[in-house]
Amino acid sequence: MDDSSLKALLEHLPVFWWEVAEPWQVLERGGGAFADTRTAQRFLERMHQELSSPGRPLDADHWQARFDGRTFDVSCPPDDNGTHGRTRGLAVEVDAHPEAHPEEPRRYAAFADLVDLAPAAAFIRDREGRYLWANHAYAHLYGTTAGELAGKYIEDFDAPADAAQFRALDQEILARGTPVRHTLGYRRPDGSAGRAVGHRFPVREDTQTCVAGIYVDITDHLRALVQRQEAEEHLQALRDHSGLPCALLSAAGRVIEASTAAAELLRVGLPDLIGRRAHTLLAPAPAVDLERLHHRWNGLIARRTRRMETSAVLVDGEGRQRRAQLHLTTVGHSAAHARHVWAVVTHQSLAHDAHPSLTAAQVRILSLLAEGSSNSDIATSLKLSRQTVDYHLSRLRHHLGAATRPALVARAYVLGILAPRAWPPRSATAAHPLSTA
Repeated sequence: MDDSSLKALLEHLPVFWWEVAEPWQVLERGGGAFADTRTAQRFLERMHQELSSPGRPLDADHWQARFDGRTFDVSCPPDDNGTHGRTRGLAVEVDAHPEAHPEEPRRYAAFADLVDLAPAAAFIRDREGRYLWANHAYAHLYGTTAGELAGKYIEDFDAPADAAQFRALDQEILARGTPVRHTLGYRRPDGSAGRAVGHRFPVREDTQTCVAGIYVDITDHLRALVQRQEAEEHLQALRDHSGLPCALLSAAGRVIEASTAAAELLRVGLPDLIGRRAHTLLAPAPAVDLERLHHRWNGLIARRTRRMETSAVLVDGEGRQRRAQLHLTTVGHSAAHARHVWAVVTHQSLAHDAHPSLTAAQVRILSLLAEGSSNSDIATSLKLSRQTVDYHLSRLRHHLGAATRPALVARAYVLGILAPRAWPPRSATAAHPLSTA
């Protein structure tokens, strides 16, 4: 085939021609039957197999062949021109049984097989807006099946305004010949609004240029983002306006966020609180107490527990101390360890200057005193002499700055030595603000 005008004409028709030399070395090929060279090469390999078949009659130079669901009239005439070992062939696409599948969509586009079962939604439409092919994910966007989409038009599934927009975009892609990134709004089968994002681009389908698209449905993703944003706004409002002293701590115990109430409680500016290590906010305590607190913190970070309540003595920017009841809750979805911990102060004692530590006996005397026991009752309960009880009460009046028995009880509660919601009265913690007990 040396006529260049004939070759140019065949490029726009559903035909394929070839010329090969022995042993089946391709010299030339062309035509518009196939959209890509890979498919054309597969077709040539099929022709080689059929021509080389042992049972094939030597004089059979015309036959019909099925390839990728398509039917071709193939002719391969004998060499009468003395071209010595060259073979020429021509394949013309026909539809041998049009009544069997009058609307059967083409499925041989370059990307169709790749995305047919993919979660991304994909389609091919011709210039008239008719669906030639769609995968299951795309059909699901419209609550139908891929078979129902094939052969239908845009207007059959989209509202008039949307259909006009999609047609205009198709024409833009066909005119430009380049891909376009596009966000698709659509109506879900349940009536809710959906959104998908992807690309539309031109593809060769048979002998014409069509429009293909591939999209990922981001409706649920956007909904999750909105819900997360709302949750963060609610948490921020709770943090800033509830009046609760609270802070978000890293797994290493550093303050990442804090409420204004927490900064006021600690008598420091909010910017100065962010970034501080939590242990610098604690009053000096015996090593055994710090070790116990550290152990519980490690259990929280290791996700052996999701939340816990504990007691600690905080020291503010003025050096004053107060007993605080803390509620700690882990944050983060990692199964191995927690990324962050929210610490909320649920109860707090009155701020006070540091005092000498109380002994376990003195804390027990305060609890019995709050219960209404007399000095003699206290001495009997603790198996102490009356003089020893009197001595401890005298020291307690001095340490707590209380002149009377009622004042001692009141100071024991406001300083966090006694648990405010327990009866009979008991120590608020094994390590209260003024004691190592």
